[in-house]
Amino acid sequence: MTLSNRVINKEEKVSIVGLGYVGLPLAVAFAEKADVIAFDINQKKVEKYKNGIDVTKEAGDQAVKDSTAFFTADESKLKEAKFHIVAVPTPITKDKKPDLSIVKSASRSVGKNLTKGSIVVYESTVYPGVTEEICIPILEEESGLKCGQDFKVGYSPERINPGDKVHRLNTIVKVVSGMDQESLDEIAAVYEMVIDAGVHKAESIKVAEAAKVIENSQRDINIAFMNELSVIFDKLGIDTKSVLKAAGTKWNFLNFTPGLVGGHCIGVDPYYLTYKAEQIGYHSQIILSGRKINDNMGKYTAEQTVKKMINANKQIKGSKVAIFGITFKENCPDVRNTKVVDVIKELKEYGVEVEIVDTVADKEDLKEVYDIETITKNEVKDADAVIFAVAHDEFAEFNLDNIKDLYYQDAETDNDGYVLMDVKGLFDKEEAEAENYIYWRL
Repeated sequence: MTLSNRVINKEEKVSIVGLGYVGLPLAVAFAEKADVIAFDINQKKVEKYKNGIDVTKEAGDQAVKDSTAFFTADESKLKEAKFHIVAVPTPITKDKKPDLSIVKSASRSVGKNLTKGSIVVYESTVYPGVTEEICIPILEEESGLKCGQDFKVGYSPERINPGDKVHRLNTIVKVVSGMDQESLDEIAAVYEMVIDAGVHKAESIKVAEAAKVIENSQRDINIAFMNELSVIFDKLGIDTKSVLKAAGTKWNFLNFTPGLVGGHCIGVDPYYLTYKAEQIGYHSQIILSGRKINDNMGKYTAEQTVKKMINANKQIKGSKVAIFGITFKENCPDVRNTKVVDVIKELKEYGVEVEIVDTVADKEDLKEVYDIETITKNEVKDADAVIFAVAHDEFAEFNLDNIKDLYYQDAETDNDGYVLMDVKGLFDKEEAEAENYIYWRL
């Protein structure tokens, strides 16, 4: 009987290594069909899952509470599984180079507990060649086993879109790959247990790795084009959103909008691809140019805020700016690589006091990673400018009238206007200007 059949019959277990925004939904989904060992080195996070608390908000508290997955921080439990899925973060370093330390550590944990006849599948975003050239040697070294003879390896890029309630794990086609035909078929069969949309069998592991990095690189480049247009149109005194609305009437115009582009995928993946390209002697032109534009948008937003405050006769040093939203995208608690932090840093360089309002953001990560704490909307008083940086659904309750309560109230300065920086275009420009707002959006 094949390994996939034994997994389906619950004669062998599946392990999920890394229980973040990708791993947790995988663990919950597979636990509905198979016996699952859900492993993460973060004991605090594991305890929350055991208590039915979904820190990622991807599966939901009830689904985690009801799940039959065995949540553990004990890596020795991995010995009980034969099909391993590694879904750990692959960030970048401060100098924009791939940081493979976490995926290497995860490989060591799996390798120490690897048994004959196992299959290891990597989901972490990497550049082409990492699985075979870096991960397999670690698995062999730690296990004492021989890849291809004692165990097999594959790669299946994660496609989960955090915060998206429509495109979910089971509704997105899953790209799978294996080191040979047998492993490919086995990996495909296991994933087909939970992926209703079906699987696409890639020709090789490197093809699957490359497919992942170009998906987000393509999106990054398109948004960079929109961001560059927004800078140009702003200088021309033209509203970018109005231009895109007009251009969008053509059937083949691509629907992208400007914004702050960060996160653990789109703000990272392009650097994995360009790093590998440089290793083989090719210096990227389009990809790196796009990333440079997007990396600069936080600073640009802060600079525009200061300019608008000057227009409103505000003294910059010692002024107060309230920022609504700090996660890397709307309706998602993930704050990794959020570009809103760049806005905050730049404003502080001008001597501006910054307050953050975001009930969606993971407060523990925010404090641990950035040493930033949030306040509630009701605690915002006497702001000299307000920035809506992220389009959380909860911000839909705001209107131009009640936003005025957030600003500094003084009879002598009221007529100077309320500085409103609407990064994602949540409000109507003409209405805002009619209400005495000094309004700006990307």
